[in-house]
Amino acid sequence: MSLAENKISILFVIDGLEFGGGERVFLQLASGLKKRYKILVATNTDGKFAHDLKELGIELFSLDLTRQVAFKPIRQIRDIIRRNKIDLVHSQGARADFFTRVAASIADSPHVLCTVAMPVEGFDVGPLRKSIYRLLEYLSGRFVKRFIVVSDSLKRVLIEERRISSERVVRIYNGIEMDQYHPDLKKTDVRNQLSISNSEPLIGAIGRMVWQKGFEFLIRAIPEILEVAPETRFLLVGQGPLRADLESLARQLNVSENIRFAGFRSDIQHVLSAIDILVVPSILEGFPIITLEAMAMEKPIVATRISGISEQVADLKEAILVPPKNSSALATASLRLIEDKKLASRLGMAARKKIERCFSIEKMIHETEQVYLSLLKTD
Repeated sequence: MSLAENKISILFVIDGLEFGGGERVFLQLASGLKKRYKILVATNTDGKFAHDLKELGIELFSLDLTRQVAFKPIRQIRDIIRRNKIDLVHSQGARADFFTRVAASIADSPHVLCTVAMPVEGFDVGPLRKSIYRLLEYLSGRFVKRFIVVSDSLKRVLIEERRISSERVVRIYNGIEMDQYHPDLKKTDVRNQLSISNSEPLIGAIGRMVWQKGFEFLIRAIPEILEVAPETRFLLVGQGPLRADLESLARQLNVSENIRFAGFRSDIQHVLSAIDILVVPSILEGFPIITLEAMAMEKPIVATRISGISEQVADLKEAILVPPKNSSALATASLRLIEDKKLASRLGMAARKKIERCFSIEKMIHETEQVYLSLLKTD
């Protein structure tokens, strides 16, 4: 099939209930590929993800993936594939993956891909539900032609633990739109909104407030930081089920006055411009985009030494890495960057250069397109 004669049709399937990393990658792919391919998306049609897709002129199909057990999404995806003569289906997320794989097999779609950004073990659900997801993953995995993973550590998990053949697993790092991140962006706007002066050191953490992100350990580090640098302020950006617990912990530690819980914000570039240090205290990650965003903004980073993050930054080269679940180590590293401005600046500049070399959006789109073409050539 010639691209000039007839556009290849690609269907993305994702729940779209929140604007997370998966939604962002699909939005990037849709934007980068829409001129050469016919892109369709099955997702929740409310919220930021759907709004941004509509702005791009992408055709949307409403899909409700909130229920664990449902036959309707399978029928819907099957019908979308058949009626639109879909050439390739690409899904992300546990429920989206399972429903898509079953629907594609019924519709005789020859090319099914899925992106794995987080292993089942990292899902914020109970042991029984994890077991169910693991079983569904195993049963439906045979319908998948290619698994795209966002880190080498995840690639090893799929090959060594899930026994998926290496030729079916492709590692593609997430990318960042470098032209949207300007290190010289003024920091006063967000600080003025939050009544934080430019003279006060501001440490930020950004992400969903779930256990995997480890915000608890940053909050527990605050008293130790304030002992040495009492003028320091802290900004936590994001929503999630643990927000009330985190606010309660801050009150228990008597540090509530030093923290701003800002909730969800869409102006992450401006938030990053306002902070002096980004802390990523995660316990479990796939390949966090917030780290890449901070790197693009030349921000010094303190992060945990875990799989995914350690593929983005190296200790004392682009960031300071500390053991996970260690509040004292987070405090020590943060204070080091507050006190050593030259080190902070050097790490930030090195991080920006690494983004330019390794994690551009153009590289991610190109490598994903090559996976698509490699499958379509087998027709």
